[in-house]
This record gives sequence, C-alpha cells and structure tokens, in this order.
Amino acid sequence: MARASDSVDKAETARRVWFVKRTMMISTLVLLPFIFSCATAETEHNVQNAIAHYKIGVGYLSENKVQQAFVEFQKAYELNPGNKEVLNAIGIIYLLYFDEVQKAADFFQKAIKVDPDYAEAYNNLGVAQEKMGKFDAAIPFYRKALSNLLYATPENAFVNMGRANYRLGNYDAAVTAYKEAIKRAPNLDLAYLGLALCYNASGKYGDASAALARAISINPVYKGDARLAAEDFNARRIVASGYEQKDLSDYLEILKY
Repeated sequence: MARASDSVDKAETARRVWFVKRTMMISTLVLLPFIFSCATAETEHNVQNAIAHYKIGVGYLSENKVQQAFVEFQKAYELNPGNKEVLNAIGIIYLLYFDEVQKAADFFQKAIKVDPDYAEAYNNLGVAQEKMGKFDAAIPFYRKALSNLLYATPENAFVNMGRANYRLGNYDAAVTAYKEAIKRAPNLDLAYLGLALCYNASGKYGDASAALARAISINPVYKGDARLAAEDFNARRIVASGYEQKDLSDYLEILKY
C-alpha cells in the first residue's frame, strides 16, 4: 500500500514542474519583444547598409569603375536580397559589361518578383532578349514597361521597341515607336538615328537623310558636324560586328544622300 508521504512527494514534484514550466513561459514572453526588437534593428541596419553600398556602386559605375561597382552591388545584395534597385543594377552589369546575358535576365526577373510593376527591370529584360536574338520576345517586355504610367523614362522603352521592330522588318511599327519616344524626349538622338534606318530601309531616302541630320545636330558630341559624325561612324564600324556594324554602314551611306 502506498505511503502518504509518497503521495505528498509526487504532488510536490508535480507542483515544482508546473512552477518551472510557468516560469519559463513567462520568461519567454518577456524576452520575445526584446528578441523581436533586436531582429528588427538588425534588419533595418542591413537595409541601410545595403543602400549605402548601392549608392557607392552607382558612383563607381558613373566613373566607369565596373568591377568596383559590381563588388558594392554584391555587398548590397548580400545584406538585402529584396532590394529591386540592387537586383536591377547587378543585372545591368552582367548585361552591358560582363556579357553574361542569362545571368542578367535572371536578376531582372528577381527584381520583377520583388515589384511586379518595376518598369526599368521589364525594359532591361527586353534588352536581354534582344541580346539573345529574341526580338519577338523582347517587345512584350517593352510594352509591359510602358504600361506603368509612373515609368520615368518611357522614351527608352519606345526606342528599344523601335529597334526590335526594325530588326524584325516591321518598319511602320518601328517608326511609330521612335516617334512616341521623340514626343517624350524631343532631343533624343537615338530615336532619330532609328528613324533614319527605318526610312532608309523603306526607300524613303530624303526622310532618312533629314532624320540623320537631326540626330547629328542634337548629339552632344557631334553638335551638327557631319564630318565628325562620319569619322566616328567609320571608326566604330571597323571594330563592330553584326547588327551594329550594318547600322553604322547604313549611316555612312545615308550621309551621302
């Protein structure tokens, strides 16, 4: 038969276990706000540091210090992988400087996942498609960029759309896109250069000549000097290849009209 003292011991043990559990629960509840506060502070610290590295990277890139810029963007990415501007910047480095088009496209896609309305990333993703020779695939991305009414530089997407349509032989659509770019940025020489190619390919040689002359007149380097433009076109044509070489050859031909 169990002794009374055994029952007392069991009751006391149960009481002590309950007391310990209760104390631990209370301690945890007390610590939770502190833990959450520390985590929030650390996250905010990382976000601010990421922004700092991103700004340093932009500064390096403006000085054409590509590798230094890339390192800073990577640091920013490690601290805050959800920053769309950082993702877009890394994509631009891969696209324009490292010639790693698929990696660039991957980062632009990541930026779009962060912000499905991020026009810059859509525009750059279109350029990546063009780099891969997928001109048909590029155009919907330009349209998506332009669907964002808050897009600060829609003229860029219109120029790119014009170029993609030109490559596909859709000259009327290309002309329309270039003219839309000019409406938004009247002194954008790239749009007039595109128009010159379209008109030339369509047999509208007078229009091609006028468009190229306009491009040369507003270009900050040429400043209306056709001879200087011709020298630059020829120098670039010698080292260029593919579509770019053909475009430069066409400019030189249009200058003869």
